[in-house]
Amino acid sequence: MTAQVDYLAVLFTTTSGASGDLLGSDETELEQLVWQLVDLTNKKLGKVNEVLIRPEHSDLAEDCLGEREDSEESVSTVTGLEHALNLFHLRLTNEVNSLGTGTSVCVCTDGQLHIRQVLHPEAAGKNLALPECFNSFFDLRKEFRKHFPSADTKNLEVQKMAESLNVTVEPVAVLDPTAVLDPTAILDPTAVLSPVTAALQVQTMANIVLALLLEPLCHTFSNPERVTEKFESGTCSKMERVCDNTVIRARGLPWQSSDQDIARFFRGLNIAKGGAALCLNAQGRRNGEAMVRFISEEHRDMALQRHKHHMGNRYIEVYKATGEDFLKIAGGTSSEVALFLSREDQVIVRMRGLPFTATPDQVLAFFSQGEGPKEACPVSGDKDGILFVRFPDGRPTGDAFVLFASEENAQCALRKHKDILGKRYIELFKSTAAEVQQVLNRYTSAPLIAVAPAPLVSMLPSVSLLPSPGGVRDCLRLRGLPYTATIEDILAFLGEYTHDIRPHGVHMVVNQQGRPSGDCFIQMRSAERAFSASQRVHKQVMSGPGQAGKRGVNSRYVEVFPCSAEEMGLVLMGGSLSHTHVHTHTRTRSGTGLSPPPCKSRRLSPPSYSFPPVPSILPAEAAGLFPPIGQVLLSPRPLGPGQAYYPASTQLYMNYTAYYPSPPGSPNTIGYYPSSTPLPSPGGVVRMHGLAYKELLNTIQGYQSPMEALPGLSSMIGQSSSGDALMPFPPLLTRQGGHYLDVNML
Repeated sequence: MTAQVDYLAVLFTTTSGASGDLLGSDETELEQLVWQLVDLTNKKLGKVNEVLIRPEHSDLAEDCLGEREDSEESVSTVTGLEHALNLFHLRLTNEVNSLGTGTSVCVCTDGQLHIRQVLHPEAAGKNLALPECFNSFFDLRKEFRKHFPSADTKNLEVQKMAESLNVTVEPVAVLDPTAVLDPTAILDPTAVLSPVTAALQVQTMANIVLALLLEPLCHTFSNPERVTEKFESGTCSKMERVCDNTVIRARGLPWQSSDQDIARFFRGLNIAKGGAALCLNAQGRRNGEAMVRFISEEHRDMALQRHKHHMGNRYIEVYKATGEDFLKIAGGTSSEVALFLSREDQVIVRMRGLPFTATPDQVLAFFSQGEGPKEACPVSGDKDGILFVRFPDGRPTGDAFVLFASEENAQCALRKHKDILGKRYIELFKSTAAEVQQVLNRYTSAPLIAVAPAPLVSMLPSVSLLPSPGGVRDCLRLRGLPYTATIEDILAFLGEYTHDIRPHGVHMVVNQQGRPSGDCFIQMRSAERAFSASQRVHKQVMSGPGQAGKRGVNSRYVEVFPCSAEEMGLVLMGGSLSHTHVHTHTRTRSGTGLSPPPCKSRRLSPPSYSFPPVPSILPAEAAGLFPPIGQVLLSPRPLGPGQAYYPASTQLYMNYTAYYPSPPGSPNTIGYYPSSTPLPSPGGVVRMHGLAYKELLNTIQGYQSPMEALPGLSSMIGQSSSGDALMPFPPLLTRQGGHYLDVNML
């Protein structure tokens, strides 16, 4: 146990904003410092000292400040926090030296906020160094609770402690002799405390300290609260238990911020070792968020009060998080990473864009060369200070982490940003231990992009839906269309070949959100005209609306490929055609002339997955109306164990969205799936979504619908304005007014 200090400096602060439990939460500047020295050995009180500060936005009148300064020597007025801190330290040191009974002194405050939420954050924001005495302090509430365990620390006020100890306050000469302590003013967070109220608060706290020292309590002031001066980086195991009440999520960080910047933002609060973890997006880049773990729930709660405080010109949002969230970002299991990060006091720099053939010797040579501003900067530990990031199969990712012994060497290394190594420029960023863990976890444990379920066609083992090798290629596929392109723009782009398009032969492809995907299929009258059109307009520029053939912001060159109707149908129904895709039949898909679907991603996942069964699209009663092939399409069966969804190849083209044709180029029938017998169409009650009231009769025109159902149709629609309708109708998919009508059997 640490010996008792010789003196306590009982301190109280006020700001130009909130007070009480919200002190420091509004990021306002310090306005007043009041303290009184307590001699713990002789149990005597010193004089009350006061420093009034003129912040940039102060509600305290200058004439009032002048009157207080003229009336008493212990009251001073200064401009700026730095002058106030220097004056505080000078006066405190002189008073301690004049007493001559000891040299050790420690600050004592009412709660944590005065030190952790006011002094340290404001000093960090203004790049000021606080005196050493502010790095440790006694919390009077916690010291009082050691003798009164039933007291609630959060709701414990100075007035209650004084009443419990029978402490009475006699105002000193500096105060108004008639002044009394108003506890309601101290507790009200919106109240503006007067200088007299703050001085009375300090005097009451000093008398409480004396009461604790006397018999029968005989309290000893030892083991003060500590404020962490420097953030300690470190590793965190995924097996470690992290309390949910100690973690927060910070959002809105500048992309170039580091863990030291985060620690600076939360200055005054104690972050656990390795407790600042920057979050990365799916591409491995920082997304402006971070997970921060504190040593206790008390510090986490104070961190939440810094919601929308500023880091530079940006305000930072602070929210609660869980221990599981923190372990997902900062936790790791790699022994190689743990060994790499085991060196203390090392600065980490991330290299991105390395050639896949780069070696440790080339990296060392990259940092050892240079003159002038880009001078040589040695890597700490030679080759042991370099960690290459690799895929699970050992292939390099182009990323690496390098250790430097000091901040100066790291800054020198960062000046080589975008220098050339081999034939590529290298990007350099200051990194953190948590980022090293996160990058390694992403490349070795889980895919960067979640793998979508297999397309519908890969769940049909008994029926081959792929076109035959000799299919007639009388269709065109257009890829790379401007997202603003319309049917008229496509017809103008094809020019003279517009006359060769079949009726209702233009099929725009949209994603699940209903937005254009940049693809389009066109049915031509003959394979010869389709081939001729692909040769003539391939990679020609399609202009945006109103540009009349000129290049503009929305202009793009369009790729045009010939294809068959079977291939078009396969893609439109959610399948994919690529040169590397493997199917159940033995022949290969080479030379199709089709480009892969718009979404292309390197395969980062294992070659097989077990997906949960896909729910039925229609109710069981409606599904019973269809033959077995219909049941397979509407309720796909999961693959058996050991059967891979995806080929074990180096590339994988995945459909992340389903493709649907959109009017006015939709086909008349859904004839893409082969069937030995036509699907029956028994009558039934159907529900149609997206239906406009005035277009209902036009929708059903031409279909066989019992006429006796029509008189009651308007009454059913009149009861609801949601755009839905119930009616007897054959189970067909139709469209109306540019929308597909979702027809569900009931």
